[in-house]
Amino acid sequence: MRALKSKSIPADYLLFCGALLLIFLGVMWEYIPGIWVRILVLACGIFMLFLVICWSGRMKKRESDIAGRLCGDIDALMDGREIPDYHPYEETGISRVQGKLLQYDDIMRESQSRSDQDKQTIQELVSHISHQVRTPVANLRMFTDILQRRELPGEKRTQFLSVMTSQVDKLDFLMQSLVKMSRLETGTFTLHMGTNGLYDTIAKAVSGIWAKAERKNIGITVECDSRIAAEHDPRWTAEALENILDNGVKYTPRGGSIHIHVRPWQFYMRIDISDTGMGIAREHYNDVFRRFYRGQAAAAQEGVGLGLYLARGIITAQKGYISVKSSVGEGSTFSVFLPE
Repeated sequence: MRALKSKSIPADYLLFCGALLLIFLGVMWEYIPGIWVRILVLACGIFMLFLVICWSGRMKKRESDIAGRLCGDIDALMDGREIPDYHPYEETGISRVQGKLLQYDDIMRESQSRSDQDKQTIQELVSHISHQVRTPVANLRMFTDILQRRELPGEKRTQFLSVMTSQVDKLDFLMQSLVKMSRLETGTFTLHMGTNGLYDTIAKAVSGIWAKAERKNIGITVECDSRIAAEHDPRWTAEALENILDNGVKYTPRGGSIHIHVRPWQFYMRIDISDTGMGIAREHYNDVFRRFYRGQAAAAQEGVGLGLYLARGIITAQKGYISVKSSVGEGSTFSVFLPE
């Protein structure tokens, strides 16, 4: 069956025209001279009406065929099969409709694929969250039960309360990290981009980890001209840099050092954050940016494996990127590139 290449006249409209023709002949019958002329006119009218009825039937059949073919095409797409007799290069009405059906099918399949990925991500998140929350919650329950059931010396109670406070802080940190991760992945966080000085942004990031660094006697030095600026959101960029710095403080032994160096680099401003920590094996350069990833060497340290993941997501959202170079046992350098 070939589709119509132009607009067809509706069958009901043709029948209506035929009925009008008969009514016109009936009205004008008395004004037609001669019996043979009347018969000839009547024969012509009947013949035209016959043609109208035949054409109307043909149009209805064609409409039914087109509807049946489109229903078959839709059934094929729903069953995961290809559309039969589809000729994408034909300039016919049916080919255009089939093309639109294929586009719609592609959109729906892509949407379903994203939905399946989102479900898998949610399942992984729930699994990781339950795993991360289980230990501090169990500790809190255990210490609460001990404090309620036993009479302990004041020093012991203070020690238990200190441990419980640390577990509450861990839960709070975990929840905040998960909220940030959720906002980052769903795109619900708002960036306020602008050409801002990097010195103040780095100062804010350093202030967030200064106390931790002091407790481990880790020196922090910054090499950044106060006039250097880059296109970035100061609040979120400081968050990303703080995560990288916190990672450096966490995995750098006591008495180590962290150095921050800012300089222009091609079309970017480059921020190098170098530490004297345990280092990262080359094969794990990409792994450290994965969500909830923690290497075997880092398992003994506190953490949930979200800091670098969040840092990369924040920088990427600002059209920047992060790279890492490291030597095991000597330290790591995380390089943040922000557009000028």
